Amino acid sequence: MISNEIRFACQHRGDGGPLVVVPHVDGAPLTKLIDEFEIAAGMQPAGDAYGGLIPEFFRFGPMHDHFLGLSTSAMGPKTPVLGCECGEWGCWPLMARITATVDLVTWDAFEQPHRKTRDYMAFGPFQFDRHQYDGALRALSAVIDSDAGDTSA
Repeated sequence: MISNEIRFACQHRGDGGPLVVVPHVDGAPLTKLIDEFEIAAGMQPAGDAYGGLIPEFFRFGPMHDHFLGLSTSAMGPKTPVLGCECGEWGCWPLMARITATVDLVTWDAFEQPHRKTRDYMAFGPFQFDRHQYDGALRALSAVIDSDAGDTSA
């Protein structure tokens, strides 16, 4: 079975702002992939609507758990994998069902909860090798932990 590759890119918003987490699938930012999908599907509004998640702003719980679909917030059966470009995840989130097994982590059943009529069936699913996925989560946790310990801000 062919699987996708994931990594979580982290960068500070603006000049010394909070850390923003953007999943990358097969080397491409998820923000770019969803923009291209929505524009090609003729969805309005579309393009530059999504941004990464900002762990510092929200009580997602550990990002490791969040990206395994185990977020501590009561968000229903789906997990926000992107937020709005404004930085507020609840404003314009991209939600996905995250299913983890011993061998695979799958992201599917994407939705934009503020536009229930939008059809995302052709977006994804993305299937990640569990070993590679866990490694990406460890790298993400290390960045977030080291950033939290940075007192230079």
